[in-house]
Amino acid sequence: MISEAYGSLLPLFAILASALAIPLIIAIGERNPNLREGISVLAGLIKFGAVLVMVPTILDGRSIECRIFSILPNIELSLRVDALGVLFALGASFLWIITTFYSIGYMRGHHEKKQTRYYSCFAGALSATMGIAFSANLFTLFLFYEILTFVTYPLVAHHETPEARSGARKYALYLVGSAKLFLVLALVITYLLTGTLEFKEGGLVSHQLVEKSKGLLNVLFLMYLYGFAKAAVMPLHGWLPAAMVAPTPVSALLHAVAVVKSGVFAILRVILHIFGLETLKALEITQIALFLCAFTITIGSIIALTRDNIKARLAYSTVSQLSYILLGGLLLTYNGVLGGIVHITNHAFAKITLFFCAGSLYVCAHRTQVSELDGIAKKLPLTMAAFTIGALAMIGMPLLNGFVSKWYLLIGSADAGNSLALSVLLLSSLLNGGYFLPIIYRAYFKDLPVSMGHHHDNHHEIKENPFMAVTLLITAIFSILSGIFPQPIILLAQEVLR
Repeated sequence: MISEAYGSLLPLFAILASALAIPLIIAIGERNPNLREGISVLAGLIKFGAVLVMVPTILDGRSIECRIFSILPNIELSLRVDALGVLFALGASFLWIITTFYSIGYMRGHHEKKQTRYYSCFAGALSATMGIAFSANLFTLFLFYEILTFVTYPLVAHHETPEARSGARKYALYLVGSAKLFLVLALVITYLLTGTLEFKEGGLVSHQLVEKSKGLLNVLFLMYLYGFAKAAVMPLHGWLPAAMVAPTPVSALLHAVAVVKSGVFAILRVILHIFGLETLKALEITQIALFLCAFTITIGSIIALTRDNIKARLAYSTVSQLSYILLGGLLLTYNGVLGGIVHITNHAFAKITLFFCAGSLYVCAHRTQVSELDGIAKKLPLTMAAFTIGALAMIGMPLLNGFVSKWYLLIGSADAGNSLALSVLLLSSLLNGGYFLPIIYRAYFKDLPVSMGHHHDNHHEIKENPFMAVTLLITAIFSILSGIFPQPIILLAQEVLR
């Protein structure tokens, strides 16, 4: 059991673990890459350990709080660890360790420049993500949400090419612009309506407020939906494919762990702890938001079908899959919300596996297009085995973690009597198969071109990179284990709704 005094410092410690590593990473720099990367790994292990220590307290039905300082009446910088936050933090902190090992293989294998800056910004991004996970109110969440945008900008622009700078500008314009245009005003309106920005079980918005300001509350929810643009609900999704100019480990961080999950996590906070499920049942905007998510799921999948570039196909798959989480929350049923919460973790492990595999194909074989993958499984068997597992998990194959999420979402749709959500979930699974299965077919069942036995530019033999192969297998195996034994994740998700 954690004592109250010790426990209250743990969320702050979890946030600072990687932030304090940044000066050390910069000081060591290129002089000792092994030590620099060792510090990154050590910081990740400490962060994960700090989060793990908090789990028993959360499962015991208690929360852990840390109040830092007050700014205005009922507006303070404070942290609170609950089941939703600890589930998000567990996945993010564990995957940071894995991604750091993967980054070593990728950055060295591809001889990337500015690696010290890369590892520093990576550490900063995970500190901001922990801050989002453990925010006790909208003000704190907004602060860390903005920090995450700024600290990931150099990662998107890492290659410093005109294309990279253009992608990074679009990334910043969408995310900073939406936050300033919608989110700041939404926070002000929330404070004026309720007198506070603190998260509250069951929501801040009272039935009396609904009766008095129903129209304003409808607009307010829409402002949150698009203010947290990291959730990539169409049409504010264009930043996500543009960010594909970043190195593959960054894409994995953006699309599976930190950035996009921060967006959907923040909106789930708004659904559960600002508006509340009962209040949203009385608002017309809920059905409009459900339609927007269903539209994003469908169109994102259709666009993915048309993309030959592997990372672009995965990017539009992410656009689609993020709205699964929001759709689950907006169903306002126990099983629907549970499915959305569970999908935060399940999607993270399956999608990061797919991005790891895309990076392995690029570093080991210099292949970036689906049309170039004929017979590649003969040369990179571990990479393609992991890709197959990740892809089948995304499709929703039984015994893989994606099936667990989709099962609860389907049951939640049936509970709500929502035929649109039910139809979209089934259709999207077919579309998932449409853009993933051809990759698997090409890799395993087409002949390897004669010229493909070596890199086309340096004639080195195509073979697995050990750092990359081990890490992508770990995340793929987790997708299997969490599909066969989903209870630990479900248990935490159920604690959110207790």
